[in-house]
Amino acid sequence: MSELSNHLSEASSDQYNICFYGAGSMAEAIVRGLINKEVAKPGQISMINRSSQERLDFLHSTYGVRVAANAQGKEELLRESSILVLAMKPKDAGEALKALGPLLSEDQLIISVIAGLSINTIQALLGRKQPVARTMPNTSSSIGLGATGIAFSPEVSEERSQQVLSIFEAVGLVSVIPEEQMDILTGISGSGPAYIYYMMEAMIAAGIEGGLSPEHARELTVQTVLGAASMMIQTGDDPALLRKAITSPNGSTQAALEVFEAAGFTDTVKAAVRRCAERSREMGAAVEEALS
Repeated sequence: MSELSNHLSEASSDQYNICFYGAGSMAEAIVRGLINKEVAKPGQISMINRSSQERLDFLHSTYGVRVAANAQGKEELLRESSILVLAMKPKDAGEALKALGPLLSEDQLIISVIAGLSINTIQALLGRKQPVARTMPNTSSSIGLGATGIAFSPEVSEERSQQVLSIFEAVGLVSVIPEEQMDILTGISGSGPAYIYYMMEAMIAAGIEGGLSPEHARELTVQTVLGAASMMIQTGDDPALLRKAITSPNGSTQAALEVFEAAGFTDTVKAAVRRCAERSREMGAAVEEALS
């Protein structure tokens, strides 16, 4: 178990209770990671949502976490939590946070996984300067290989920040960044898996068109992407160096790369990342305007 994990797991469940307000797929992924990595025990974790008791019953039976069946029970779980993870939909955040504010004590830590909602807006909706960690995980968190960006409000102590890192290291890699960089992080890692899947779709299609079976085209493409990523991790080499190592002058790889270059591949990818970041800012502004 890591040193960071000990911040949660060695503490008593009375001192460290983590409540997930929202019980969707991302909340479930984080809970699964916390339990599997022994960062927290099931009894330290509670989950609530707006209306679906069936969903809560499933999570309770699958992971052993605590749930509440009525409003009084939900309020008790919220009050007793030392860490509260906001995982509801953005459209539900305004009403939920305004109602939540009066229930909180000053030392309760808020972790938000709500896209587009700034720390200032969260604090304004709560009506208090609560310690807040704003996060942006990606979908690979569901298999423990996520990439999460985290920004902290000034109210978050060093001890609390280590607890947040411990939680998200349970589902992958963590980068602490200034909040103003959250949109460009979204353009890289938040939406990044979709870019890779898009290229994989094209590679599979080309393989099938070239005569491979769909199964072989898929298997070869998946293994190629996995191998390339693993090579970067294991060697620590720059991708340009790894690319050059397999690109012989006037060879087949060089011919393929020239097609990419002629199509403006690098500029297109950069433009896509920038547009994603820009759209993230637009969506965040719309969320905040709707909630203000």
